[in-house]
Amino acid sequence: MNTDYRKSLPGSDLDYFDTRTAVDTIQPGAYAKLPYTSRILAENLVRRCEPDRLTDSLKQIIERKRELDFPWFPARVVCHDILGQTALVDLAGLRDAIADKGGDPAKVNPVVPTQLIVDHSLAVEHPGFEKDAFEKNRAVEERRNEDRFHFINWTKTAFENVDVIPPGNGIMHQINLEKMSPVVQVREGVAFPDTCVGTDSHTPMVDALGVISVGVGGLEAESVMLGRASYMRLPDIVGVELTGKLQPGITGTDLVLALTEFLRRERVVGAYLEFYGEGASNLSLGDRATISNMTPEYGATAAMFSIDEQTIDYLKLTGRDDEQVTLVEKFAKETGLWSDTLKDAEYERVLTFDLTHIGRNLAGPSNPHALLPASELANRGIAKPWEEKAGEMPDGAVIIAAITSCTNTSNPRNMIAAGLIARNANKLGLSRKPWVKSSLAPGSKTVKMYLQEADLLPDLEQMGFGVVAFACTTCNGMSGALDPKIQQEVIDRDLYSTAVLSGNRNFDGRIHPYAKQAFLASPPLVVAYAIAGTIRFDIEKDALGYDAEGKPITLKDIWPSDEEIDAIVRQSVKPQQFRDVYIPMFEERDVAEEQGNPLYDWRSMSTYIRRPPYWEGALAGERALKGMRPLAVLGDNITTDHLSPSNAILANSAAGEYLEKMGLPEEDFNSYATHRGDHLTAQRATFANPKLLNEMVRDKSGIVQQGSLARIEPEGQVTRMWEAIETYMERKQPLIIVAGADYGQGSSRDWAAKGVRLAGVESIVAEGFERIHRTNLIGMGVLPLEFKPGTSRETLGIDGTETFDVVGERTPHATLTLLIHRASGEAIEVPMTCRLDTAEEVSIYEAGGVLQRFAKDFLEAGVTA
Repeated sequence: MNTDYRKSLPGSDLDYFDTRTAVDTIQPGAYAKLPYTSRILAENLVRRCEPDRLTDSLKQIIERKRELDFPWFPARVVCHDILGQTALVDLAGLRDAIADKGGDPAKVNPVVPTQLIVDHSLAVEHPGFEKDAFEKNRAVEERRNEDRFHFINWTKTAFENVDVIPPGNGIMHQINLEKMSPVVQVREGVAFPDTCVGTDSHTPMVDALGVISVGVGGLEAESVMLGRASYMRLPDIVGVELTGKLQPGITGTDLVLALTEFLRRERVVGAYLEFYGEGASNLSLGDRATISNMTPEYGATAAMFSIDEQTIDYLKLTGRDDEQVTLVEKFAKETGLWSDTLKDAEYERVLTFDLTHIGRNLAGPSNPHALLPASELANRGIAKPWEEKAGEMPDGAVIIAAITSCTNTSNPRNMIAAGLIARNANKLGLSRKPWVKSSLAPGSKTVKMYLQEADLLPDLEQMGFGVVAFACTTCNGMSGALDPKIQQEVIDRDLYSTAVLSGNRNFDGRIHPYAKQAFLASPPLVVAYAIAGTIRFDIEKDALGYDAEGKPITLKDIWPSDEEIDAIVRQSVKPQQFRDVYIPMFEERDVAEEQGNPLYDWRSMSTYIRRPPYWEGALAGERALKGMRPLAVLGDNITTDHLSPSNAILANSAAGEYLEKMGLPEEDFNSYATHRGDHLTAQRATFANPKLLNEMVRDKSGIVQQGSLARIEPEGQVTRMWEAIETYMERKQPLIIVAGADYGQGSSRDWAAKGVRLAGVESIVAEGFERIHRTNLIGMGVLPLEFKPGTSRETLGIDGTETFDVVGERTPHATLTLLIHRASGEAIEVPMTCRLDTAEEVSIYEAGGVLQRFAKDFLEAGVTA
């Protein structure tokens, strides 16, 4: 830690680093013009950067240059159990590799505090209208995941600096918002801004507190855990001025869905956004958190709000210690992080968004940025008259209605509104349609407590929205099995069946294999659609039912007023509820008495946890980047759901067939996500999405066929994707993937990169990459190359019969040559941009990946037994 610029924080016994003086020494008056993000990054440099690099690194920020990398040292790493587990499996495998080379495995530990929250393992097998659904779902979770939880429990004693929150306690982002982030950290007598990276693309939710918190791939998180700086260049910082205020009856969800569509259109991909203005200052922290949570949906890296009175009020509401609340306010005002001190901040680009004109919204189908105003349902052809035939579901049937995800369950106004909708509907005799699988899965136990306090939980239960979990469920594809009769009717009648959920993702095939499309909506609208029972319904105008006198009941008849919602929030949401939940969770748990065995005893028959192969076989060899054949030729917007789905494993899938051979009963196949600690299961999920469109597979008329399909070359044989991968692995055939724009968007999944690397993919060429996925590819030793503007797979006429070589010296943003050998014998040279963006990324790639790089450095440092 640097000692230059260290000063006493007035009114406390703590020190802080005077970033204002450091910056203004280089350029007088510069600090006042810095955006909030730049001030946080500058503080990190002043406190942590090597003294001989400090001035140059600060100049990058002050002068807004992007030529050089500078180091960023996040204060924490947060993980959910899927990527957190796979990261720790990697570290356990790294320990084995170190031990095999004579090193001391016990020395391999996270250096940065790492918090793992088990929140991604529960499926809603028992819906919200079943008695004791929560207990039943937890029992299934424990049975299915015994192998995984055994390993996770081992990590608590085997690794230093790892804290585990066990299942059944909430979602990582909501826990991070309500408890884990102190906003201002204190270590060794020094106060400094909290910062973190998380193994989930929705980690920026805590940006709402003024904390730079970004989502990274598990591989990048592993690097941070092990003490390496996260190297970055000054991001594009965009100011977003919010004006006006929300109209009565409009929720924070309606706001964020409209904002997501607007920001996608404004192309903020990769940017750090800073929200300010009168509209921002009037938003509750819950509304701000919903906006920040949706950061990956509009393509940004971070969505910052500066610290102000709303922040302080939220810290008090959520039961933070008075001393900590006082510190946050004092530190922010002293260091220029308080909202009022940012009035002179300058941005390279400013966007303006008016809250006044927002109406009631949904998003969908298929994409979270596909805004669908409720008033336009009929015009879009989604809402149309329908008749419910006896004993049958209508076309457009809502088969899943889920109040789920931290995105919206972190907002008390949303949850109270949902409870009031249920209460009002129950009074009028309305009920959930019988084919709707409904559920309530909040991201925090506090939600249940304040719904009980408001006496609204019984009404939600009566409507079928009993608590099924405190976990990431339906939004993550863990919606569980349908009633067999309902599922069979969907199949037999080929129904257009749908899901409505209060989550953040609705990609095709994600929510449930038999929900053909999904729509995002606010929690109260989810309740309304459970009553309607179909998406082909004008939710603003059509009758939800009829009262005792035969008069139609519409949405406005059951929608509560803002005044009623706000009054109940004030009466029912209390700081003590948060203390009652989080003090036992964090402060009263037993501390591990002694460190366990540093090497894990791998279970040979496990389909969940297996020693990783990243130091063995082909992965340990050289990547020649020559003679590569396409595994797939893909279009735009390929998501990590296409690359590595997370939802339920079906019996007829490659993974399902493997699990059956391993002796697992079908009911315990679980999800793809839960098996990512075992590469033999997880690699069979590569491109296993039934909605995949591989342009190499076409029918006789030239139409691309949908499914997990590939074409083996040079034979031209069409097979299931896994059979093609197996064939190429046996041949030791190097592979390439050719794709369009926005390749890898969606949730951050290591296995979207690991799966293709294990298949033998050495490079991916695309028109553009999602930020986290690109870093994951590099972390696995896969070379990302980007077409120059105006060039694409289409302009080049790539059909999958070609072979490819990559030629040139790999340096940051270098122009390399893609040499394409056509089956006709023709060869063409195509200039490509090397998307190794920093010298650090070049170093990681050349070593073969993050883990190989660390093992090499570790052994060279001579840390032996």
